[in-house]
This record gives sequence, C-alpha cells and structure tokens, in this order.
Amino acid sequence: MDFMMHLEQQQQLEPTQAPVERHSHNQWNPYVDNGGTSLIISGKDFVLVASDARQSVGYNINTRYDPKAFELSNKTVLATSVCSADAKRLCEDLEQRAQVYFHKHERQIGTQALAQQLSNTLYSRRMFPYYVFPLLGGIDAEGKGAAYAYDAIGNMERVPYKAFGSAAALVQPFLDSQVGMMNQRGAEGERLLSREEALRVTIDSFTSATERDIYTGDWLDIFIIDAAGVHKETRELKHD
Repeated sequence: MDFMMHLEQQQQLEPTQAPVERHSHNQWNPYVDNGGTSLIISGKDFVLVASDARQSVGYNINTRYDPKAFELSNKTVLATSVCSADAKRLCEDLEQRAQVYFHKHERQIGTQALAQQLSNTLYSRRMFPYYVFPLLGGIDAEGKGAAYAYDAIGNMERVPYKAFGSAAALVQPFLDSQVGMMNQRGAEGERLLSREEALRVTIDSFTSATERDIYTGDWLDIFIIDAAGVHKETRELKHD
C-alpha cells in the first residue's frame, strides 16, 4: 500500500510531457534517384559525351532506354544523371532559353554562353534545385573541345574529363589513370586523347561499370562533337 502511494506521489511531481509526433520513413519525397552514369572527355578539336540509358528505382528497372544525353545545338550536348524527370525539365528549360537567344541575336548560342546559362539556371533554382549533376560538352570559340561539370546548384568548372552518376566511383579512377595519367611512374601528366582513344576509353569504362553497378547498363549513347557538328552512335551494354 505504501508503495502505491509513493508511486502516485512521484507521478504527480513529474512534469507532464507533450506528446511526440512520430514521423514515418515512408514520407513523400519530391526527388528520386534513377541511377545511370555519364562521362565527358575533351580533346584538341572535339569533345566526347556519353551516357547509358537504363532508368531504375531501387532494384526495379523502369525502362531500358531512357536517354540521359541531349543535343542542345549543333555544337553542344548536355549529359545528366540521377533524377530523370528533373533532367528532362532542365533540358527543356535550356532549349527554350537557347531559342530566345536565337530570336534575339539571330544566331545560335555558343558553347561558352550556354555553359554560363546552365550555371545561372541551376543557381536560380537553388532553393528547390534540380536533382541533377550535368556535364556539358561542345566546341568553344577557338575551335577546341570544351567540357564543363556542375553540381546541383550551378557551381561550374571547365574540366578535361569527368564522370557523374551511380558508377562514377568506378569510372572516375579509370579516367584518372587512362586520361589524367595520375599516380603513374614516368608519366608526363595529363594527355589529350585522339578520337579513337577517347572512344575506346569510354567503351571500356562503361563495359566494366556494368559488371559492378546494377544501375548502369542496357544501351550506351555516345556523342562526338567537332567543328562539323554532332555525331551520335548507340552501342549495346549488359542487360542484366
């Protein structure tokens, strides 16, 4: 009896706690990671842009051909990764801005101007950003291959080569070795690849990535941009 009275007194002395709202982990999320990998390699007078075509969520493959690289002009290609819906919306946004530029200046927008426009577009959405990590490739005003890499809020860097996406951790070290010549005894540093070498490195990168990354595979879209325009080819990758 004394114990019950003591317990009641303790409960009266303890402050009443407000109920805590428990949140479920299955909340709605505006973003989704659809996987896939993109890379870019710049050369002396060309730039190569490539991406796979698999679109998936978790262990489910939504479609085996959903392009992640888009031709914005006859000298510029945009490659994306992560969220497929945001990538398509970003591409539409850039195409509209390129059309406005054309009607205003009566000429196509150049690669460097489009690269800055992409940075501005991403930064303008920084409060609710596009969930993409773009790579932009084209020919600059001097006729050289230009490759640009971005984060989701528009930070831009001109790079000799870069890989983004679900297999980037596998592809980027390979590019560092074969293109950047990093950590190699006797190597003279970064080198400019020929078109044939860039194509071979790209195919080898994706072939090995599909063996280890379940979100990369099915088809490979390769764009080579030079002074003559954009040349596209599609190759088959691993389907499982």
